[in-house]
Amino acid sequence: MPGLNRTRLPFAGHVGKIALLSTILSPVGVSPAFAQAIKFGSDGSVYFEPLQVAALSAFISAICIAVVSAAALIRARRMAEDDRERLLRENADLKLAADRTEAALNADDQRTVIWGSRDEAPKVMGSLPEASGVPRSQVGFLAFGQWLEPASAQLLEARTRALRAEGEAFLDVLTTTSGVHIEAAGRVNGSRCFIRFRNLTRERQQYAELAERFERQRTLVETFEVLIDKAPMPAWTRDKTGRLVWVNAAYARAVEVASATQAVAVGVEFLDTAARKAIADSRQQAPVFEGRLSLVVGGARRVFDVIDVETASGSAGIATDVSELEQAQVELRRTIESHARTLDQLATAVAIFGADKRLKFYNAAYRALFDLDTAFLETSPDDAGILDQLRVSRKLPEQADFRSWKQEQLAAYQAMEARESWWHLPTGQTLRVIANPHPQGGVTYVYENVTEQIELKSRYNALTRVQGETLDHLSEGVAVFGSDGRLRLFNPAFGSLWKLSEDTLASRPHINEVVSHCMAAHGNRDAWDQVRLAVAGLADSRNRLTGRLDRRDGGVIDFTTVPLPDGATLITFVNVTDSVNVERALTEKNEALEEADQLKNAFIQHVSYELRSPLTNILGFAQLLADDNAGPLNIKQREYTGYIMDSSTALLAIINDILDLATVDAGIMELDLGEVDIPSTVGAATTGLRDRIAEAHINLKLDVPSDIGSFVADEKRIRQVLFNLLSNAIAFSDDGSIVSLSCRRTDEEISFTVEDHGRGIPDEYLQAVFERFESRTNGARRRGPGLGLSIVKSFVELHKGSVEITSEIGVGTRVVCRLPINPSIAQAAE
Repeated sequence: MPGLNRTRLPFAGHVGKIALLSTILSPVGVSPAFAQAIKFGSDGSVYFEPLQVAALSAFISAICIAVVSAAALIRARRMAEDDRERLLRENADLKLAADRTEAALNADDQRTVIWGSRDEAPKVMGSLPEASGVPRSQVGFLAFGQWLEPASAQLLEARTRALRAEGEAFLDVLTTTSGVHIEAAGRVNGSRCFIRFRNLTRERQQYAELAERFERQRTLVETFEVLIDKAPMPAWTRDKTGRLVWVNAAYARAVEVASATQAVAVGVEFLDTAARKAIADSRQQAPVFEGRLSLVVGGARRVFDVIDVETASGSAGIATDVSELEQAQVELRRTIESHARTLDQLATAVAIFGADKRLKFYNAAYRALFDLDTAFLETSPDDAGILDQLRVSRKLPEQADFRSWKQEQLAAYQAMEARESWWHLPTGQTLRVIANPHPQGGVTYVYENVTEQIELKSRYNALTRVQGETLDHLSEGVAVFGSDGRLRLFNPAFGSLWKLSEDTLASRPHINEVVSHCMAAHGNRDAWDQVRLAVAGLADSRNRLTGRLDRRDGGVIDFTTVPLPDGATLITFVNVTDSVNVERALTEKNEALEEADQLKNAFIQHVSYELRSPLTNILGFAQLLADDNAGPLNIKQREYTGYIMDSSTALLAIINDILDLATVDAGIMELDLGEVDIPSTVGAATTGLRDRIAEAHINLKLDVPSDIGSFVADEKRIRQVLFNLLSNAIAFSDDGSIVSLSCRRTDEEISFTVEDHGRGIPDEYLQAVFERFESRTNGARRRGPGLGLSIVKSFVELHKGSVEITSEIGVGTRVVCRLPINPSIAQAAE
């Protein structure tokens, strides 16, 4: 531009100039316009326009600033890299130190638990040997009660709570369930709590075991010291010089001193001078003295068994008062002498042999029975020698093998119980020999001469057989009852007439048992009461009684009671059925009808049992089909399977009802009596009817007071009664009608009332509703088997209750069941 000077660069040659400018401008990417501002002179100089020089200066300044900034950034980045490398080295050093610390902890056979804040889980470090019984897992280790003994676990838990709550340090020795001792040391460092568990070293282990053994020994010594101090026998210990060191309370009482301490301090002796001298003299023979000494205690002379033992540090002794024992032994010797004099006066022969099998005692009857020489008996011969002497005198039973027989007799010395044998002597005598072994050894023989008794018994048996043969061939039944009311004599006609088994008659039953059996099966109460009073009555005079018994099988029996002089009673029974057969015609017809009814029940019962097994199989297979165990079913098949299960369940219920009725008829139905909660029983009975109630749209109303309580009954049968009553009421009610169940309690009974508003029952049918298989249809509903009300009546009567039914056509039916509070009390009151 005109007026502006141009700047020249002193570079010679165009090539050098261009190279210089390229070097300066190429890094910053100079624009082509700026490059065009460069001018070259004719002399080879380079110059710029003034404006371009200013721009170039600014551009160069910016480049310099950028270069300085880049240098500063590079330096800062280098410093950051240095800091990062330093921190990584420090972190590695810290991690190495932590690893070394943990390795040191693990190598030192110890385990440490560290707690931080309350919410922070504890950290477990280190390990203990498996032989200590300490779990390796952290969870198992922290459950102290699983590997420590109960006392140690409780102590550690208490110490841990105190350490974490109040910072109380501790050092304890714990015992594991394996019997190993573990040292637990608790400390607080800063905000953290530490407990270190160490397996004690061998010396520490030995020290702990010794301490434990010392504690046991100390406790044992204290226990024995307390025991001996409380014992009633005086006891003492002495040192080597013979001075008293310790005595018990019984010693102090024996020497009449206030306390044992005072007795030791004063040195009061329990043993007198002679006793102490006897003990000192015995030391030359043995270190233990045992003897019975007579001492003066409490102003009275008493006898003591004294034991005094010499030890390395002194001696110890104890004295047991045996004065009563000594007196008892004297009394025993006196009693034995008295018994000997008494036995000598008996007519029964008695001989006593000791444990050595030698004769110790015999009475005069023994010597006279076997005619033995007194001089021979006084030599205390043995049992085998006496048997040999008796064999020579032919005073023993004849035996083909005498040696074996003698060994069998001498086996009584090894027997545990008395043995009895019979000796039939060649002289015609019969002896009953009882060998009774002594607990301390030896045998007492008792020889009872029963020759006369056997003869009398033989004559009595012969007479009895004659009388028995006479009675056995009588066509009339004969029975003799003793004064105690028990059967003493009878003939076969009596047993066959009243169908009494031989075992029953052989057991000598009482008249009450005989009357109970005969009255239940073959007679009426009034006539049998007369028989009972004639035998066991307490009347002032016993008179002859005659009467007639009408048997339930149609027979007629005439009886006569005859009092005997010895207090017994003779009763004869004559069968006079043939004379009254004409009068029994109508009765037999009635019995035939009853038998037909029983036959019908038996047939139904048999059929029910036979149907139950296949029906159970049908139910089981139907359930398997319904559960898709045999493959999936379509809708129609599932519907048919449901019909099979419903029909089978209904049929099974009918069969169970028939079996229950058959059980009642057989008289073997037993009630499981217990406390029956009335509200819960009513609820259980109605629960099984929910589907039927919903299907018929029945409104069931329950009126059961909450405080009605319970009563004694068979809960299962009561629930079955209520179920059948409600089922019958629902079956004979119109859809949408009301069925009510109410319960009331009095002091003596519980009443259940079931009422419906159905069509009612006609009067001519009302009397037959409780009969079996009596049912009628109710509109379109299926006719039932007719067993529900029969079961209700049977079960209620088993509970000693009653059932009442009232009905009105078009109004409904009302059934009331009354049950006693306790059937057992009600039965006893009948």
